[in-house]
Amino acid sequence: MADQRAENNVVFGQPHNSIADFDPPKKPKTKKFAVACAVLASMTSILLGYDIGVMSGASLFIKENLNISDVQVEVLNGTLNIYSLIGSALAGKTSDWIGRRYTIVLAGTIFFIGALLMGFAPNYAFLMFGRFIAGVGVGYALMIAPVYTAEISPASFRGFLTSFPEVFVNVGILLGYVSNFALAKLPIHLNWRIMLGIGAIPSVFLALGVLAMPESPRWLVMQGRLGDAKRVLNKTSSSEEESQLRLDEIKEAAGIPKDSKDEVVQVSKRSQGEGIWKELLIRPTPAVRHILIAALGIHFFQQLSGIDSVVLYSPRIFENAGITSYNDKLLATVAVGFVKTIAILVATFQVDRFGRRILLLSSVGGMVISFILLGVGLTVIDQSHNKVPWAVGLCIAMVLFIVAFFSIGLGPITWVYSSEIFPLQLRAQGCSMGVAVNRVTSGVISMTFISLYKAITIGGAFFLYAGIAALSWVFFYTLYPETQGRSLEDMEVLFGKYHKWKEANAMLNKTKQADHGFGDDNKAQIH
Repeated sequence: MADQRAENNVVFGQPHNSIADFDPPKKPKTKKFAVACAVLASMTSILLGYDIGVMSGASLFIKENLNISDVQVEVLNGTLNIYSLIGSALAGKTSDWIGRRYTIVLAGTIFFIGALLMGFAPNYAFLMFGRFIAGVGVGYALMIAPVYTAEISPASFRGFLTSFPEVFVNVGILLGYVSNFALAKLPIHLNWRIMLGIGAIPSVFLALGVLAMPESPRWLVMQGRLGDAKRVLNKTSSSEEESQLRLDEIKEAAGIPKDSKDEVVQVSKRSQGEGIWKELLIRPTPAVRHILIAALGIHFFQQLSGIDSVVLYSPRIFENAGITSYNDKLLATVAVGFVKTIAILVATFQVDRFGRRILLLSSVGGMVISFILLGVGLTVIDQSHNKVPWAVGLCIAMVLFIVAFFSIGLGPITWVYSSEIFPLQLRAQGCSMGVAVNRVTSGVISMTFISLYKAITIGGAFFLYAGIAALSWVFFYTLYPETQGRSLEDMEVLFGKYHKWKEANAMLNKTKQADHGFGDDNKAQIH
């Protein structure tokens, strides 16, 4: 009978097609909803970017209008990063308490108040108070945006989505530079106040837009709201099978039985946040210890590389390179912002294609070479009594190369990496520690650059940054495993071997093949 059926289904040696065979192929569910949520959450990063960009030019006018010293300029520029420590320290507990979504709204509200206070500041002391408030809002935003985005993103394109916060930091920097250039010709008592004050406008729209987003499915599971989490995962996954698999992994990480089908369940105290700091700092497992070193290390070296000195003080760098006109210096900084934004967009679309490691190592290597050449150009100009056109051109080109190399790897991957490697229970607090390290280091770099280059020359400052970047390349090459395509729940297996992480990667691949078989393509892609 089987032979007869086979013969009936063949006509002149060709398979016989049924009507169903002519149906168009079913398209997977679109991922537009996950992208929209990631965009809305990540847009809070515009707040930090705008402040960095706008202060690079506004500080020139503030110094002249308020008659403050270079040290006061350094403190003004750098203290926002220190103040943001308060926000990032509170954000972990706040986001576990009220949820990721409302924490984003809170970040926008705080920054709105700070921006208004800076815009109406009558003197230096009041301006510093406004920066304190804005800094707290920035700290909240920096911690919560990558956490929310990582938790709502499928593994297949998590790198693409979790690089969005850095994309919007760059967009904010570009907007700040454009604001400097556009408002520079206004009266000096007015231009810098408008530059700082208009930063309040986007925070209002961001806070309102975020209310349309769903809550993080991982936070919902931590609260025992399995039904709500399942509905969010259905909207942000390519298929129902992927959605169920993601839900099972989150439940397992939260200590909830996989076979639990209730809409709401009772969760253990551990998954609600008790004992987190003990697990993270006092008695971490080898995997958690490795994760913590990797997360804090990448944040530390991202800022110690000196990128904030380039971005925040680019007008001074151009001035030392021989560009003296206010208009020309601010126009050159707009070019910096434009190049930086284009580079981050390229990285965003390539991070899930090439992986984290290759972009990170290429980025840092390019920065080392660019810092050395910038130091050479500035030293030649500093030692020459006449204008050296080739050295001026080299300095301008190297500033652009530094921000471009930073933005294709070290910039976005810092946030991608640190937001995806922590276990579920430790993620909010772990990410807040990373942000704290990031902001402290950034504050130190921002508040010491002018004093540093006056002490060892501006060329010497960039030679120093080149050495630090070279050290970071060795650190990343040795300790950082590739996390491309891994589920968030895989990370504890991947980490813990330190420089032998490739062995863990091979073991994880073997386990996945054993679990899913060679023919289960859909599940293999999910992980």
